[in-house]
Amino acid sequence: MTAADSPLGHDFYCSEILRQTDELRSHLTGADLSVTVPTCPDWTLRELAVHVSGAHRWVAEIVRSKATSAPERLALDSKGPDGDEPDALDAWLAQGAELCADALRDAGPDQAAWTWAGEATAGFWARRMTHETVVHRADAAFTVGAEYRLAPEVAVDTIDEWLEIVSFIQAAELAPQAAELRGPGRSIHLHATDVPDAEWLIELGEKGLSWRRGHEKATVALRGPLTDVMNVFYRRLPADSPKVEVLGDAGLLDFWLQRASFG
Repeated sequence: MTAADSPLGHDFYCSEILRQTDELRSHLTGADLSVTVPTCPDWTLRELAVHVSGAHRWVAEIVRSKATSAPERLALDSKGPDGDEPDALDAWLAQGAELCADALRDAGPDQAAWTWAGEATAGFWARRMTHETVVHRADAAFTVGAEYRLAPEVAVDTIDEWLEIVSFIQAAELAPQAAELRGPGRSIHLHATDVPDAEWLIELGEKGLSWRRGHEKATVALRGPLTDVMNVFYRRLPADSPKVEVLGDAGLLDFWLQRASFG
């Protein structure tokens, strides 16, 4: 599935970038921005916010300029707004999301744009920035102890997209650890217990990774509420969390989580 094939649609993604950023901003309101983010221990909350808005601004420039090769990050991306005042960071986050969403809307999903993936369109970036914001909002929510809610259709698409990314990276040989996700007779079943039909079978075959939706037996199964399954899948929640259940070969799930993480 490409971004153009997603049932959510380009306009949805553009709006969701803004909505998820607003939720992220709400998590940061009144928080100590100097605290370390447990799920991204190299960053403080402020650095997490700078990363998210920097990505939004970078993608806005890629799409606006119709870049055909990887552009350098804008200097502003790495340091954020002038000054350390929370209000300045909040305004900067809002502005970055607006720049990104506006550029993507103006471009439309089919406009050509450089990406690091096989789908070189603005539509790819709309979907990617949606889920980039979704996952880093989880980082912020967990850091400040805020409730983290996600619409089922967004959580499902977040898992779909990551499976597509891992498949592409393995096939294109872009990361050595992805090559290790091969071998006969191993499979992973993701099973959301609170959303009908939110199930996946991931097969780690000798010829490469394959996946499909469905309820099938596997070497290991990860079961739980959809958002919690998604957070384990993105390594935002440990696999031994009481929020989820692991049935079968837990070592295989750990193996996947270690090697299907890129950055």
